[in-house]
Amino acid sequence: MKQNWLLFTFVCCVFTCCQAQQTADLAYFNGKIYTADASQTFASAIAIKDGKIIYVGNDEGINDFIGDNTEFSNLEGSLMMPGIHDVHIHTLEASASSWGDCALDGDAADPESHLDVLADCQLQPNANGWLTATGYSLLTMLEATRPPVEMLDELYPEQPIVILEETSHSVWVNSVALELVGFDVNTPDPVGGHILKDPISGEPNGILLDNAGDAVLALAFKSSTAIDNSNYDGLVEFGLPTLAKNGITSMCDGRTYWKRNFHETWYAVKEDGLLTARVVMGLWAYPDDNDADLIASLKRLYDAGDDMLRANQIKLYSDGITINATAALHEPYDDHLGLPFDKGLNYFTGERLKTFIADLEQTGFDFHIHAIGDRGITESLDAIENARNANGDIGARHRLTHCEIVDPADIPRFTSLNVIPDVQVAGDFTQPENWEEAEFLIGKERTQDLYPIKSFYEANARLTLSSDWDVSTLNPFVGIQNAVTRVPQELPTVQAAVDAYTIKGAYVMRHEDKTGSLEVGKFADLIILDRDIFTIPKATIKNTKVLLTLLEGKEVYKDTEFTLSTSSEELEQTPFNLQLFPNRVADKTTLKINGVIKGDLQILIVDAKGSLVQETKVSASQSAYELNVSDLAEGYYFVKVVNGLQALGARSLVIVR
Repeated sequence: MKQNWLLFTFVCCVFTCCQAQQTADLAYFNGKIYTADASQTFASAIAIKDGKIIYVGNDEGINDFIGDNTEFSNLEGSLMMPGIHDVHIHTLEASASSWGDCALDGDAADPESHLDVLADCQLQPNANGWLTATGYSLLTMLEATRPPVEMLDELYPEQPIVILEETSHSVWVNSVALELVGFDVNTPDPVGGHILKDPISGEPNGILLDNAGDAVLALAFKSSTAIDNSNYDGLVEFGLPTLAKNGITSMCDGRTYWKRNFHETWYAVKEDGLLTARVVMGLWAYPDDNDADLIASLKRLYDAGDDMLRANQIKLYSDGITINATAALHEPYDDHLGLPFDKGLNYFTGERLKTFIADLEQTGFDFHIHAIGDRGITESLDAIENARNANGDIGARHRLTHCEIVDPADIPRFTSLNVIPDVQVAGDFTQPENWEEAEFLIGKERTQDLYPIKSFYEANARLTLSSDWDVSTLNPFVGIQNAVTRVPQELPTVQAAVDAYTIKGAYVMRHEDKTGSLEVGKFADLIILDRDIFTIPKATIKNTKVLLTLLEGKEVYKDTEFTLSTSSEELEQTPFNLQLFPNRVADKTTLKINGVIKGDLQILIVDAKGSLVQETKVSASQSAYELNVSDLAEGYYFVKVVNGLQALGARSLVIVR
């Protein structure tokens, strides 16, 4: 008979005598704990002291860390995993009340219908005197039978109004707004933007693309006491609690508008002790600033910070977006929407990128570069390679975010240059079934393999997944589900998707030695879920709910209906010595149980999909049981022991034939 080798993914930690005598503040046992460590192991117990993990392993081993004051909880088989790292998110922008709540229908076919919605909203000016709304579609507005500015002037002849497009890459304004920003018939396009103008009169028609629209937003939301207070309140009362509810314990701010005091808002929240997630600020690189002045300003703002808040990243845009025909392409658009350029535009040209990266990475900055089109991606990689040649490998951790249309020749460059591809797949528009929506712009060939996460993964690039909230949903489990179901560009396992949201995100934030995985010595940033995302059907992962979120061992979110048993009697009854021993002579393995148990037991073996493949009923009077595993195929399994309705424990095993 061919030997079977039963390998156990369960790893017991080894401690010094001093470590073994530590008494935990918190202890969890009888769970399924995904550690996201280098071995991608599972455990069943974890102990925490002073906000850090002091033990990860099996239930038996945690006994050494239980003291009179330890708060211990029976996970009852629940899944625990590291807290989510969302490395591209706009929490402050999504939280502030300055935008109001008037939302237009992006799917509306008739742009004139927006006027009825706006009238019903009864808009009130924000603290800077601007009326605001969100949600229109650029493609719809391009079909308008009269200038969009005229439509808004009809409703709002005296007050400035700005409406943000659903993608955030264009705005719709009235004449008062155009006058305040100084755009008229003689105004040239700003860097990285475009002013749509009437083909006959040459006057701005009220639609401003990319950085042209950003100029209006800078006015409408410029820093003031009222606006800053609104930003602060929104962050504390809505943004941060929403992160915690979604299991997000670490994040990268996708646009820290320092000219609008965003950085000071983050600092104030931290100073007040209200920061409930670790934050890295991405200082915004204003494309129309003078290079020397901008570089000098960014250097002054650099802050290595601490484990909670840092300003050591720079966020800039290489290009625009595909659906607006502003993403930078190597070859012309099939349809460039009548714009005066047919290969997209640049906020920062390739040459400017070279200057900024080569200079500022020496200060310690990592770059977070918005790059959607294949030309924008190539130019960004070229600039990073130029910096590498000029400065050598100084440990920079630059990343390109979105990565929608990628030249296949550029994919291995991410790996060789250690550039992180950061991709968002939570939005429906990123899914393969919707790729055809871009065919009229870029043709069928270029709509194949959009957001190529499988290609990045197979090239061993350090792929991360993120939300880009509030462009897409914040829910990371939607992103995880989409990542493993989006054939032909899917990730091979749920573990790969989880790692892209945890330990690899921690690397982006330079936290990987302290967070991102559940290992001894790291901060206890972790979450407990209402279901096992590793075994449930992939198409149901998006329904997952976070039950508990801990940051450094402290509760920052708890579901109102979530409770864990902490009775000492139950702890004593739990079989802490539940062990599997392979029998190398036959297709059998021995299960040993030590503990006080009443009644008969059921020994269940389930496969990686959670399906029951073997069930054995035994008497609790025995302490060892020989399990026949000859019928089990090669693969990953869990052996579970159930006493009536109570799950007593589980051990994982891998059968290799």
